[in-house]
Amino acid sequence: MSLNILLICGSGASSGFMAANMRKAAKKAGLDYKIQARSEAELNDYASDIDVLMVGPHLKSEFKALEKSVPEKVTTILMEPDYYSILDGVAAVKHIQKEI
Repeated sequence: MSLNILLICGSGASSGFMAANMRKAAKKAGLDYKIQARSEAELNDYASDIDVLMVGPHLKSEFKALEKSVPEKVTTILMEPDYYSILDGVAAVKHIQKEI
């Protein structure tokens, strides 16, 4: 299954590192995932083209609003602080697989 996944955090910096680690993990697992990271401000530019939105744990208070700002077909996931803080791409990919 091919998935377009967007990670967002405040500025896009930390999620950029996480996206790189997730791309490596997905490739190693043989998954067809296109993973990119953007800042929260850019979400509307990409919302209609994604299947999964992953939100940085530090945006937890804005999660419901972010979830409502994307089409219903988009699976929205709040990333877990334990894997996000260490940029564990394998754990993040497993989280996606559990949610979809």
